[in-house]
Amino acid sequence: MRREDYELTVIEKPRSIASEAYRTLRTNLGFAGIDQPFRSILVSSPSPKDGKSTVTANLGVVMAQAGSRVIIVDCDLRKPVQHHIFRLDNLRGFTNCLMMETTLDKVIQKAIPQLGNLDILTSGPIPPNPAEMLNSQRVREFWPMLLENYDFVLVDAPPVLAVADAAILASQMDGVIMVTRYGVTRKDQVQQTREVFQKASANLIGVVLNQAKISGDDYNYYYYYSGADSTA
Repeated sequence: MRREDYELTVIEKPRSIASEAYRTLRTNLGFAGIDQPFRSILVSSPSPKDGKSTVTANLGVVMAQAGSRVIIVDCDLRKPVQHHIFRLDNLRGFTNCLMMETTLDKVIQKAIPQLGNLDILTSGPIPPNPAEMLNSQRVREFWPMLLENYDFVLVDAPPVLAVADAAILASQMDGVIMVTRYGVTRKDQVQQTREVFQKASANLIGVVLNQAKISGDDYNYYYYYSGADSTA
């Protein structure tokens, strides 16, 4: 695993094109949810290595920078990486809470000193049955509890086309963001992912294009549109 694969661009390069795009994404999410705010948001992708975990982390940071109380929950119970991005331990976390082995206040971590309003809940130990755990009533009751204390809950979920986990979680969220990667994600994968979300009765509120080329250079550039039925 390479550190650059999980860069906190908005912290390390705050004036970059990518950082500005994250702030634009934050703003557009606000506009899209002006009548009914999207407070619980799942971030996933068609396939591995599309950048969904990095997008989740950076979006969480810019939301917190705007003054919102934010918690990022790593629900990728197959290959969790939020603890790598924020350089935290992952001895205990989300799965321990679900198993009632600890309380939430004992496993929430803070990663950025200047952002006391950003909390991270790492995955915790990987369970033998992720899909069954995520489909439990205890998980469904977990999100309303978090929303009592946070303005936004960002959920990092596994790739959609690999396992059923993301589809299970998507129906529990106010909105879903699909992350795609320029030159890697195929159109048929995007369509298949949209169909999975539709069958799950999930609210697909936007698509992010990762690693687009701008003026001949490679950037971690992200584009958002609201309206999942758009063909653009």
